[in-house]
Amino acid sequence: MPDNLNEVYASIDRVHAHESASTRRQLIAGTTMVLGATGMLALAESADAQIDEDTPNTPENILTVAATAEVLATIVNTVGSEAGILDPVTQSNVEAAARHEVIHYDTLVSDEIGGSPVTKRIWVPDMVFASQENLLNTLAVGDQIFVNAYLLGTTVFARPTSSQGLQNSRLARIAAEFMGVEMVHRALALQSLGLLGNDRAYAKFNQEEPAPVANQGEFGFRNILTAVTLLEEAGFGFDEEGATPGKFYEYDEVSPRTPDPEAVNIRMPA
Repeated sequence: MPDNLNEVYASIDRVHAHESASTRRQLIAGTTMVLGATGMLALAESADAQIDEDTPNTPENILTVAATAEVLATIVNTVGSEAGILDPVTQSNVEAAARHEVIHYDTLVSDEIGGSPVTKRIWVPDMVFASQENLLNTLAVGDQIFVNAYLLGTTVFARPTSSQGLQNSRLARIAAEFMGVEMVHRALALQSLGLLGNDRAYAKFNQEEPAPVANQGEFGFRNILTAVTLLEEAGFGFDEEGATPGKFYEYDEVSPRTPDPEAVNIRMPA
């Protein structure tokens, strides 16, 4: 039985501890019927099947992918801010985003959390920096991938079976904090493209992408390694050349010149 359903049933037992065992069994049976009738039982079982010890969705893998993604994001935002292709407002937003990604990276690889990137050498397609529109489309799509990854991380870290040494609930909240920032990055990129930035009532997880950007019509993912595949399909390479013309950028060379706007605040998680 999925752990999340076990928690529901355990909660029923606790709340109705004063009732007889027979009554508690009837309550549990009734809850199962309601969940099944509404489709929630299948949803819970399906979600659990995607996030267990037999899948790549381990805390360690998620931290590795997240740290590597923040390396890529730091490079793209920093170099993009240097390309001379952005209007003043977008320039300020991209500079701030670049600093956010450095801070996220530093948090993920801290001794407290213990993440580590696969590589800090990233192949970036030349077309990314060819125009403001290209850069903003790249950011809108990339930030949605990061939103998806951090939502997946929040789910994994919040589970009681998570093996990460840091208190799981705090790590889940940090992932949620990062996700919220990536949603802001996506919204600002869409707005600079002349599109509605706040187009979501919920952050998109594995639903179909409706926004008119490069990945329109594609579905989100529930396997953390899919994030890497999607970035590679977009032409990025992780310590190897990507599928389209570009060049390698080293995080340790780029990050020292990452903009550091004074207005960027809340620089540490709670």
